[in-house]
Amino acid sequence: MSANLQSPDGLSKEAHAAIMRDYIKEGEARAMSLGNRGKLKLTKEGALDPSILDSYWKHGFYVFEGLVEEQELSSLRRAVDQLLETAPTSPDAKINSKGEPVDYSEYFRPPFRWAKPLSDPLGGTSRNKGRHPVEMQKLQAAEDAPDWTIEFLDGTLHLMDEALHLYGHPGLLAIAEAVNGPDFAPYNEVAFIKEAGLGPAVAWHQDGTTHWDAPDWEEGAHGFNFMTQLYPSTAGNCVWVLPGSHKLGKVDIKALVAASGSDRLNEAVPMICDGGDVMIMNRQLVHGSFANSSNDRRVTLNAGFFPLKRVLDVTTERLNGDVDTYSADRIRDRSRIIQLAIEARKTAYPDEKPYNYAPFEGASDRPSWSESTRAKYLFNYNRQDMYI
Repeated sequence: MSANLQSPDGLSKEAHAAIMRDYIKEGEARAMSLGNRGKLKLTKEGALDPSILDSYWKHGFYVFEGLVEEQELSSLRRAVDQLLETAPTSPDAKINSKGEPVDYSEYFRPPFRWAKPLSDPLGGTSRNKGRHPVEMQKLQAAEDAPDWTIEFLDGTLHLMDEALHLYGHPGLLAIAEAVNGPDFAPYNEVAFIKEAGLGPAVAWHQDGTTHWDAPDWEEGAHGFNFMTQLYPSTAGNCVWVLPGSHKLGKVDIKALVAASGSDRLNEAVPMICDGGDVMIMNRQLVHGSFANSSNDRRVTLNAGFFPLKRVLDVTTERLNGDVDTYSADRIRDRSRIIQLAIEARKTAYPDEKPYNYAPFEGASDRPSWSESTRAKYLFNYNRQDMYI
């Protein structure tokens, strides 16, 4: 197939499965040969095992197997499903599937984002600052497919207490400290929903737009994302990456596609996981996902973090065109959500040793967890998301 990628009406799911078969087999073999997966291991001081950190910096990602235990995993699955039941039946609908009225006018951003089944909403467009320069292969949705599918949940921490508890997980926060330093700062928290036979593609891209030309640019300049898998992440529904591409600076993705002859990039690997596994992925990796023509659902909870020095006093344009400067006070307001999540997690997991987040250690403005702090700090917290 040429780099143009598109057949006039799109491929059937069966045809797509056929052209992906060998690519998936080869990609799976490459992925499993990297050696960048295993259980979370901490030193006796509570720091991340250095060999894990070395592997992350080498490949740009690491899979922490079984990090979320079954009880917490089950609660997260239920929370997502219960939230989706409250969604309107389409982007413009005013009722949910039960016929109940839906009103999200108090939210800074609507909780649900929609897409056409098996589409590619971003590829080849100027959206997201043009970070997705090539459209992925078009696929035909089944005749009985709905007109729309939910692809994205925005602001998961104020939508689901279970997501807030996960955000305060001491193991995850220890990883964030190891990568970005003890004063790490947050990015945003969302969920990706790729329903079986419906989930849209996310065209190849690199995250981050601010620091590519910085004189002190380095391989961690745009931070990382946690990707917690609520169900198995398979080669047919998962994120694919180019290992090591976080070290290359701004990559010419159009040239990669042209050299590969299709949207199936040479040497890419699938980020294969079981439910309860958590991936850490460098935001500078070239990555993307194919439309989910498989029979397997994927639900991924994302949470991103930056080194403080990469956001402090930085002025940047947000995806909606607004311009932000991240002052120390602005960063502290947004970072307070980390401490709030730690406090909230204590109520759900009282026997667990909580993480100590250095910016709020002994601070007079350290929040406790209560309904009043929920209302004061948490609702619409994502209006303070930081983008670099």
